[in-house]
Amino acid sequence: MGAETISPVRNAASTRYAVGVEYDGSRFHGWQSQSGVSTVQDWVEEALARVASETIQVVTAGRTDTGVHATGQVAHFDSSAERSPRNWLRGANTHLPTGLALMWVKAVDPGFHARFTALARRYRYILLCRDVRPTYLAGKVTWTYERLDVSRMRHAATALIGRHDFSAFRASGCQSKEPVREIYELSVNSQGPWIWIDIEANGFLQHMVRNITGVLMAIATGSKPVSWAGEVLESRDRTVGGVTALPDGLYFTGVRYPESFGLPSAPDPCRFW
Repeated sequence: MGAETISPVRNAASTRYAVGVEYDGSRFHGWQSQSGVSTVQDWVEEALARVASETIQVVTAGRTDTGVHATGQVAHFDSSAERSPRNWLRGANTHLPTGLALMWVKAVDPGFHARFTALARRYRYILLCRDVRPTYLAGKVTWTYERLDVSRMRHAATALIGRHDFSAFRASGCQSKEPVREIYELSVNSQGPWIWIDIEANGFLQHMVRNITGVLMAIATGSKPVSWAGEVLESRDRTVGGVTALPDGLYFTGVRYPESFGLPSAPDPCRFW
C-alpha cells in the first residue's frame, strides 16, 4: 500500500520461490525494510539468507504499515541454493522471531511475480464493540464502546464497490501515482459484539482500508448520513474523509493469483468468535 518494490535481478541459474507469510504487525514497523527499526522484510530476508548461505531479496504482494497484521501475505524470492520447500520452511522459521512465520514455500514458474501477477488482494478489518476494552486481544482488534449500526454500514459500502478514483481514501503521504482502484467485494458482517469488514480489490492505496473503515464507522454511529460514503468518494479530497481507523484491527488476508501457479489457498482469517 505504498511505493513500488522493484524485483531483484534474477540469476539464470536460480529458482524462483513463492512464500506465504503470517505476522503480528504490532511487533514490527511494517513490511518494508527501513534503517534502524525491525521490519518483516528484514527478518524474512535474513532468515532465508541463513538457509541459502547467500544474500536473498524478497518481493511482496503488498506492503503493510506499522501495526497491520497478515494471515495471507505472499512474497517471492530467487535463489541458486538447492533446498527443498520443507528445508526452506523449517530452516527459515528457526531464525524468525515470535510473531512472524513462513506458512509455506513453493517453487514456482519464473514468470511468477508476487506483486505484478496478483489478480486481487484481500483485507479484513475487525471491530470489537462493547463497553470494556479488549485484554488478550489488545492490538489485534479495534475496540469501540459505541454501538454501530451494521445495516447502515452495509448500505453505505455499496457506493464504494467498483472502479473509482479513491483519492479521498488515500493517506496524504501515499506515493502511488494512480489513485484509481477497483473494489470487487466490500462486505460487512457481524456476530455478537464483533463486526468484520472484508474487502477485495485489484490494489490498495496507503491507508485506503483504514480510511474506508473510518467513514463506515462514522455512518454507523449516525454522526454522518448513509450517503456520506459516496460524497467522500466523489470529493476526491482526503480532508473530507474523516478519521483514519487504527491499524490494530487490519489484516492482510490473502492474494488471488491465476490458478496456473498452483499456490495454496489462504486460510479463513482471524475468526475470534
